[in-house]
Amino acid sequence: MDAIRSLTSSGPVVFIVVTGLTMSLLVILVAILRRAQRLLSVSRSLGRETRRRLDAVMEMTRDGVLMLSPAGVVLSLNAAAAQMLELAPADAIGRTVQQLGILLVDETGKSLNPMHVLVNRVTRVGAAQHAVSAELVGISRPGQAAVLARWVHVDSRIVTSAHDGGQVILTTFADMTEPREVQAALARSEMQFRVAMENAPIGFLLVGVDWHLIEVNNAFAELVGTSPAALRGFDFGQLLHPEDRYAVHLKVHSLLTGAEQRFSIENRYLRADGQVVWAMLDVALVRKPSGEPDHFVAQVRDTTESRLHAEMLAHRAMHDPLTGLANRTLLQEVLQSALEQPGSVDRVAVLVCDLDGFKGINDRYGHASGDLVLVHFAGILRAAAAGRGTVARLGGDEFVVVLHDVESARMVFEVAASIHTGLKEPVRLSRRRVPVRASIGIALADAELMGGGAPMLLAAADDALYRAKAGGRGRTEVFDSSMMELGGAWTGLETELAEALESGEVVLFYQPIVDLTTGAIVGHEALVRWRHPTRGILLPEVFLGVAEERGLAVPLGTRAVGTAIEYLARCADQTRWVSVNVSADQLGDGEFAARLLADIARYHIAPSRLVVELTESSLVDPNTRIRHELTTLRSAGIPILLDDFGTGVSPLSYLRDLPVNGVKLDMSFTQGIPDDPAAGRVSRALGAMARELKMITIAEGIETPEQADYLRRCGWRYGQGWLFSDAQPEESLAPITPSPLRREEPLFPREPLQT
Repeated sequence: MDAIRSLTSSGPVVFIVVTGLTMSLLVILVAILRRAQRLLSVSRSLGRETRRRLDAVMEMTRDGVLMLSPAGVVLSLNAAAAQMLELAPADAIGRTVQQLGILLVDETGKSLNPMHVLVNRVTRVGAAQHAVSAELVGISRPGQAAVLARWVHVDSRIVTSAHDGGQVILTTFADMTEPREVQAALARSEMQFRVAMENAPIGFLLVGVDWHLIEVNNAFAELVGTSPAALRGFDFGQLLHPEDRYAVHLKVHSLLTGAEQRFSIENRYLRADGQVVWAMLDVALVRKPSGEPDHFVAQVRDTTESRLHAEMLAHRAMHDPLTGLANRTLLQEVLQSALEQPGSVDRVAVLVCDLDGFKGINDRYGHASGDLVLVHFAGILRAAAAGRGTVARLGGDEFVVVLHDVESARMVFEVAASIHTGLKEPVRLSRRRVPVRASIGIALADAELMGGGAPMLLAAADDALYRAKAGGRGRTEVFDSSMMELGGAWTGLETELAEALESGEVVLFYQPIVDLTTGAIVGHEALVRWRHPTRGILLPEVFLGVAEERGLAVPLGTRAVGTAIEYLARCADQTRWVSVNVSADQLGDGEFAARLLADIARYHIAPSRLVVELTESSLVDPNTRIRHELTTLRSAGIPILLDDFGTGVSPLSYLRDLPVNGVKLDMSFTQGIPDDPAAGRVSRALGAMARELKMITIAEGIETPEQADYLRRCGWRYGQGWLFSDAQPEESLAPITPSPLRREEPLFPREPLQT
């Protein structure tokens, strides 16, 4: 008080000072308060902004965020967490985890304790680690199947609150439902791909950019004859046929450069056992996201069977189905190609073959046997050509060999000779052996023939073939310019022969048969001749082959028998007899015997005056009908001779089984006498056998007195040949004069000899 009084009493100055100080302090205090208020306002604004931003972050994040107290009470959660837990935020805050009613399961579907997953495992280790490793769990509701759960990664940690320094559990939920489904789909797709790949019927391959195999399936491994394990890491190119590797390499290069997206190519593969298989290769390139090549995906489809089938069809289109030889189409291509090459003159030769009497084989033994003959002949042609040319069958029994070589002019004759040699052995048909012969025509490509191309060269060889047939069977002729004009005449021979049978141009000439002891004529053989209006007298060798192949042999034989009967009816000498040649085709028609006997009865001729000669080689295996016809003729008193005796395949069985009166020794044995000892021995043996069977013996083809004397001494009673006379027309025949040494009984008695 004293101080105050002193100040007060001091005067107005002191008062003013004190008052000023007080006012200053008040001003400062007000400023401080205002500043504090501003700072508090800013702080509150910052807190609200931070809170707003934090809330915005929590709401915007796709992960669920859940804040729990150490006791497991929900402090806060964002919308993502509420959606994952299927809870309303207002209903969840303030409740414990156990009160939320959620179910957690592990990957095996086993139930988990939510308190353990979200609280206990965190608080138990939180003091030391502040976090635990994330765990994949499934969240579901009561009554919901585990497979329908939402899968999340739970990541929990303990954090310190900045507000009061307390600890809270911060848990995040990363939704793994979609990635898990994608992963499962990928796993399922990979499994399906692997199952499909392993069990696919075609080859599947994954190939690296270095063209080494990464993965292969069983189908491809089986295709190349090994196992998938052995192929992994193997160079794919080494499995390809060496001739196909370059083509595949070019295709692969086009993929790597981007020129192509994929390619397909058919190529060959080498199996482990050395065999070659065909397959279609389909390849596509898989690139990385950056565009760089990553690997190849390939499919390999076995095409061996389909390719073989295609090749077989192509082969069938160009080859004869029966013999396997080239057909007409392929032959034309080969021949034309050979002719178009430079220097083909005198280097191309064509050989045309035709089987003699093939139609008779077909008619007598059936088409199956005829096919066997064709196949046999095709083998002979292959062997004769020996790979030096193309062998073809044009159709029927017509075959062609084309040679293209500098030595063709020489080789073609070697081939022809080999063909004739190969046909010397009869063809075996079941238990029968059938003799087969062929006529051959040859044409060499010269400047004139080449102008007409392949057709003209073939036509020239055909002309030579017809000349060979006209000159006799089993012959070879070479084309020359003179045949150019005659070609049409030869090809028209069939038509002319048919007209000749109608007009009477086909006549009979008669060759005498004599007694080798006395030289007296005992009978005649009727031989067919053709009085051609422009060519004169034609021998059977000229037209008989055409007659047999064109179905005129039977009419020709019927005409000959009828002419012989008419001659016997006109002949004044009632002791004269005539033999006529009859083929198996005539006997096989079932009407021959009836017609012959009817004609004999009509002309009142003794049956013993007409003798039937059978060619042994034409019989081969007489059937029941032929035996019946022969028996009918023999019973009627018509003698039967077996012609060409010794040349057939089973003479003993014929003499035993057929109603034969006598035999005629084939001229091939006669011609070898007396110089050929073997021919002499055979002639003597055959004669002895025939006499033992009480048969008439006649030797034909006698040309010298030595032959006649030798055969007589060997036991052959009668003879025929140019030594005695050639065949003469009816008007030139001399009467038969009786000989004092002639036997009183006729050569062929009315009652046939018993076999």
